[in-house]
Amino acid sequence: MRFLIRAVINAFALWVVTLIDPLRVSVVPFAPGETLQFVLTLLIVAAIFAVVNTIIGTIIRIVAFPLYILTLGLISLVVNGFLLWITAWLTGFVSWGLRVESFWLGVVAALIISVINFIFGIVLRPQLKR
Repeated sequence: MRFLIRAVINAFALWVVTLIDPLRVSVVPFAPGETLQFVLTLLIVAAIFAVVNTIIGTIIRIVAFPLYILTLGLISLVVNGFLLWITAWLTGFVSWGLRVESFWLGVVAALIISVINFIFGIVLRPQLKR
């Protein structure tokens, strides 16, 4: 259930990023012109991004731990952009999916996605029982 909620939040964040025109990040639906296909494509891409972030992101964060300390955590922006770029690369094998124009614009898009995920994480966090 938690994975599904995170995938929906990621899909919303991806949709917000695609609305920001200067970032040149887009999602190509598997059937053009239909809203349902666009939403399903966003959910599939968000699920792929969540899996990439869970598997590859964990490995990269463990290996790059000294860089996290050295840069006081700022390397996480580049790592998140790289994970978004990997997601775009993986969905690039089919005719639909995530398209990221350049790596550094992907870093900015990943920053925006992280901020949206942080805000929703605070809002949707279960309340502790007193």
